[in-house]
Amino acid sequence: LETIIEQFIDAGFVNFYISTHYKAEMVTNYFGNGEKWGVTIHYIHEAKPLGTAGSLGLLPETELALPIIMMNGDLLTRVNFGDLLQFHQEHTGIATMCVREYDLQVPYGVVQAEGQYVSSIVEKPTHKFFVNAGIYVLNKEVLKYVSGRQYLDMPSLIELLMNDGKKVSMFPIHEYWLDIGNMPD
Repeated sequence: LETIIEQFIDAGFVNFYISTHYKAEMVTNYFGNGEKWGVTIHYIHEAKPLGTAGSLGLLPETELALPIIMMNGDLLTRVNFGDLLQFHQEHTGIATMCVREYDLQVPYGVVQAEGQYVSSIVEKPTHKFFVNAGIYVLNKEVLKYVSGRQYLDMPSLIELLMNDGKKVSMFPIHEYWLDIGNMPD
């Protein structure tokens, strides 16, 4: 989390909100009000886990004017936050989701068939997918979709926005990115 905050500081950000639940006291004791870094840190405490988007409903809307960058706390990345914000502004969506290309290689030859006959064989094909990178830019009006009282994950919030006819942009990350949310990583 400190690495993430320092990256944002290097990019010129000065106001932070950290959503806490598990070990909240440890986080607040370590970061305090942000004075150590020359920034302002506020905390949003979830009495019960609200998911990756649920705590957005607890933000003080009156204090927010610019788009919000929301990032999962278990990511390491070198994404350029200035480029991300510029992309978001240029594409005029209500939200921008960062994505990462993920390659999945089938370790065998894939056989296509027509009836009982082989029509083709593709040896160990690689399929490419865009996966959610856990970094988002959200316009202030997104907050009206989040009550702050019930569990809501970001993918579900993004689906709500799209189902309501809102444009959600996709920003591909080519820089270093690693989700350290599991022990092997």
